[in-house]
Amino acid sequence: MIKMVVFDMAGTTVDEDNVVYKTVRQAINEKGFDLTLEQVLANGAGKEKLQAIKSVMEVHLGNTDEELANAIFERFKVMLESAYNELQVKEQPAAKETFFALRKRGIHVVLNTGYQGSVAEGLVRKLGWVPGSDYDALITASDVTRNRPHPDMILLAMERFGISDPKTVIKVGDSTIDVEEGKNAGCGLSIGITTGAHTRGQLETASPDFIINSLGELLPVLGL
Repeated sequence: MIKMVVFDMAGTTVDEDNVVYKTVRQAINEKGFDLTLEQVLANGAGKEKLQAIKSVMEVHLGNTDEELANAIFERFKVMLESAYNELQVKEQPAAKETFFALRKRGIHVVLNTGYQGSVAEGLVRKLGWVPGSDYDALITASDVTRNRPHPDMILLAMERFGISDPKTVIKVGDSTIDVEEGKNAGCGLSIGITTGAHTRGQLETASPDFIINSLGELLPVLGL
C-alpha cells in the first residue's frame, strides 16, 4: 500500500527552465572559468547548491578550494534571487492533477528539494500551490543536516506523517541523485523522470525502478 509520494521540485514538478543551474554556471564562470550547462547538470543536478558548486568544480575544474566555493555560493544566492524575481515559473504538465489524484486516494504528497527553504517557498508561492490543499509538506535542504544522496529529507517526511515502512513510499525525481536518495531511504520505488536535468541514459546509471517521460505516466506505473 502506497502511503506517500515524494517529488523533487525543479525539473520534476516545477518547470523553471534550468534557471538554477544556469545561475550556478554563471556564478562559477564569473571567476574566470568556462563551464558548460551540460557539465553543471551532469554533476550538480539535485544536490544542495553549495555541494553542487563544489562537485562541479572538483570534477570539471580539478578545484577543491573551499573558500572559493563559498564565495561563489554567496554570489549565486544573490543572482538567483534576482533571476527568480523575473522568471515566469510554471508547473510541469499534469503536476497538480497528479497531486490531486494521489491525495484523493489518501496518499501524502511531499515536495523535497536541494534548494534552501526560502527559495523553495518562493517557488511554491509563484505557482500558487497551497499546503494542505495541493500538497501535504515541503522538505528542503534547510531542514536537514545531510542532503542528497543521503535519505534524510525523505526520512523527515516519513516522521512527520508517522510512516515507519519506507516500502510504502515512492520517490520521483529528474536526476540520478534523486534516484539514489530514494534507494538510500529504502523506498518501495525510486522513479526517474526525463523532464528535467538528466537524460534517460544518465538516469539509467542510477538503476531506477522505472523511468517515465511525464508526470501523466506516474499513476499507471503505480497501478492507480
